Amino acid sequence: MQPLRPGAGARVRVPASSANLGPGFDSVGLALGLWDEYAVEVLPEHGTLEVVLEGEGADALPADERHLVVARLKEALGACGLGWLDGYGLRLTCANTIPMSAGLGSSAAAIVGGLGLGFALVRGGGLTEADLGLVNTHAGVAEGHPDNSSASVYGGLTVSWMPSARVVRTARPSLHPEVVPVVLVPEGERLDTAVARSVLAPAVPRADAVRQAGRAALLVHALTSDPTLLLDATSDWLHQEQRRGAYPVTMGAVDILRTLGHAAVVSGAGPTVLCLTTTDLVDTVLAEARSWGREWRVLTPGIPETGLQPDAAAPSGRPGPAPAG
Repeated sequence: MQPLRPGAGARVRVPASSANLGPGFDSVGLALGLWDEYAVEVLPEHGTLEVVLEGEGADALPADERHLVVARLKEALGACGLGWLDGYGLRLTCANTIPMSAGLGSSAAAIVGGLGLGFALVRGGGLTEADLGLVNTHAGVAEGHPDNSSASVYGGLTVSWMPSARVVRTARPSLHPEVVPVVLVPEGERLDTAVARSVLAPAVPRADAVRQAGRAALLVHALTSDPTLLLDATSDWLHQEQRRGAYPVTMGAVDILRTLGHAAVVSGAGPTVLCLTTTDLVDTVLAEARSWGREWRVLTPGIPETGLQPDAAAPSGRPGPAPAG
């Protein structure tokens, strides 16, 4: 492998994601049009690492090798046969817009972004479909559940599974064109994924597992073929109720929307609420959410049809309505 030359660099952008979507626990993901951007430049100073942080988390995240993007950049370069900072230095810039600890896949985006940067840097700035497959595998293994990371890698709707501890597989069903996500972020509320997972029971009743399996299958059908079934298709028995005590405000919002007939779920580990609605009903959902006041940040980010992108190219796909507050 040729050494990295000073002045070489790469840029990528990575979308946010929502996981689970109700019954698709640890397997179903949906990309959302909120983007983090990362850039890396090779420096002539051997062994040097500079980390520049902008936007979400800039005052809280470590600006050194403990940063998640740095760790995965190092992993990707190692996978390409390059020693870490061996004969070169790096300047990494992270510009984050995805809310952190909110259930919108910020950690998965960082993992995907770091891996993507590393492979793009070695490849001269671009990424092939095979590179995306490598990123998908490395990111899914790192996360342990590839729902968020696969959506960030590929965009759109993804269904992912791990046939073994080091293998990730992803299917990419075609999303129905009428599906619109409304994202409701409670201001001032955040929840660490580890905390959210700690309240889950180690086993579930057989009847709940059977019901969950049926709704997970229905979820894919509703998202791809018949959005009128989304309310029933997003029912869950494995994780949301068990976490009610961790985010009562979130579950209260889910309850209100579902009572009104809208397919609301907890986004990932929460506390963000995701409402899967349709183009003819989105204004009704927005009006309801706006009536809750300034305690909620209401977004309609759209669903990008592509995920991880080199060179900070403009996202493609169906745009959603303009941000709603």
